[in-house]
Amino acid sequence: MNTEVLTPLLDWLDLAGVAIFALTGALVAAKERQTFVTLAFFALVTGVGGGTVRDLLIGAPVFWIHDGGVAGVCLAVALFAWFIPTRWWAGRFLSIADGLGLAAYAVLGSAKALQYGVPPVPAALMGVITGCVGGIIRDVVAGRPSILMRPELYVTAAALSASLTVLGDVAGIMREWVWVGATAAGYGLRLAAIRWNLALPAYQRD
Repeated sequence: MNTEVLTPLLDWLDLAGVAIFALTGALVAAKERQTFVTLAFFALVTGVGGGTVRDLLIGAPVFWIHDGGVAGVCLAVALFAWFIPTRWWAGRFLSIADGLGLAAYAVLGSAKALQYGVPPVPAALMGVITGCVGGIIRDVVAGRPSILMRPELYVTAAALSASLTVLGDVAGIMREWVWVGATAAGYGLRLAAIRWNLALPAYQRD
């Protein structure tokens, strides 16, 4: 097992993904007029949900258990959301912020899986799991329709970021450039899906 898994850039991607997902979780609770405890809970489970599942599957130490700063970031984000009027986040802000967290976290999940010796295809799937599971948990706990059940591209954006990360590693391209490009590509696809309601064809057979 590689004990030097996270580079500084992956550290930043990790914290960015956690913070953005934590914010989306806290804002969902805030829009439901919940208490600060609920905001903090939503921030934590949304921020670390995908990464927790990933680490358990690849046999890595669960990242936020061994780094108290991650939970601190989630609580700080919840506190921030508590003092900010929800009208500031009107419109599509939640979806746009969630899209950035989705892409960054998908890249992180695949890169970390590769560093732990996971083969390319499962490593790409670890990126998808890392990017999507936190939002799924958030929606299920909040009693909202899961993003998975909406037609617009979501998992596909995570899969794009994760696949580019793996392909770049296989091709031997400099990792930092691959990670930045993969994040931008997945985020761009997600923004396009939000803007133009892009969706994959739905099942039509009876």
